[in-house]
Amino acid sequence: MRMTATAMLVAMAGVFLFSHQYLAVHPAWGYVHAFAEAAMVGGLADWFAVTALFRHPLGLPIPHTAIIPENKDRIADTMAQFLRDNFLTPAVVARRMQTLNLARAVGDFLVKPGGGAQSRIGAGAAELFAGVLESLDPERLGGQVRSGLKHQLSKLEAAPLLGQMLSAAIADKRHLPLIDSIIRWAGLTLEDNEEMVRAMIHERANALLRWTGLDERLANSVLDGLYRLLAEVLVDPHHPLRGKVEEGLEKVAHDLVHDPEARAKVEQMKRELLDNPAVADWWQGVWERMRTSLIAMARDPDSTLDGWLGGTLAELGGALRDDPRLQMQVNRFARRTAVGIATRYGGQIVQLVSETVRRWDARTITDRLENAVGRDLQFIRINGTLVGGLVGVTIHAAGQALG
Repeated sequence: MRMTATAMLVAMAGVFLFSHQYLAVHPAWGYVHAFAEAAMVGGLADWFAVTALFRHPLGLPIPHTAIIPENKDRIADTMAQFLRDNFLTPAVVARRMQTLNLARAVGDFLVKPGGGAQSRIGAGAAELFAGVLESLDPERLGGQVRSGLKHQLSKLEAAPLLGQMLSAAIADKRHLPLIDSIIRWAGLTLEDNEEMVRAMIHERANALLRWTGLDERLANSVLDGLYRLLAEVLVDPHHPLRGKVEEGLEKVAHDLVHDPEARAKVEQMKRELLDNPAVADWWQGVWERMRTSLIAMARDPDSTLDGWLGGTLAELGGALRDDPRLQMQVNRFARRTAVGIATRYGGQIVQLVSETVRRWDARTITDRLENAVGRDLQFIRINGTLVGGLVGVTIHAAGQALG
């Protein structure tokens, strides 16, 4: 654009010289000559004005030229003041955020992102998740998680919680399958250890019983009685033995909540369990397997983690888009956050802008501003050349009419 404007100025100078030779030939050449003359004046004047903004014209230290380099510190302060007054005051930020439904805009994007953005967001989140897990020291992270878990469990009083859970299970009859399982386990255990029971009865029988063989019959009777008892307890939901078991469970539940001695025993068992090195090693292994599996899932394009993240983001977007109350809460939070940032850090942001511009040298700020607006400034030169030429023709025509 600079070359175009300069070429127009040179062309007007050529037309001026050329038309000067034919002024006596025809009156029309006077109009051409006047246009070229005034166009040169307008073009040169605007060239001087545009050049004076950024540098000294022709390198001459003419007063009030090179305006931007000479006043860059004042420009930096003015820019900072403009930002502070028009963008970073709490009142302005709150007013602008008041009309912005940020939650709905985010929800629309998450529900219907353009150009496959949903998959890119999910993949990016999965990759970020994997990177975070990989960047952390596994042993240190596992130790911190284990320590945090141990600290939280140590503060939790387990006995009342267990007692309440047991009471609720008894009240809802959820303990009955457990009793049935215990009865079946007792029957299988007795079946697997029949020989041991027979041997115990044989050893405790006297010589007469063994000589007559009654010890074997006694053992068979004892085993048959036990099997019969277990079968009756299993099939009869109102068996007295079941009632005794339930009474025992209810007493255990009551003691866990109300008996200080029982609670102290449970707490002692919990502390011993938490302090056991085997438990720490077990948790470290569990954590490492979990971490490795999560990293592999995040890095695997065919895994469900990417899709799960994408689906979760889509569900979040739907909630943000369709729930006015959630939108109000999110927008209020965003507005308060923006106002808080403007209040706490507005001055620092403005100071950063001012100091950054101040640190630029004259050539840097000149080049950046000229690259940003220089094309439009060259249009000023072009327009000045054309408008000057038209003004020259008008003045020439007026002179001819008055003459």
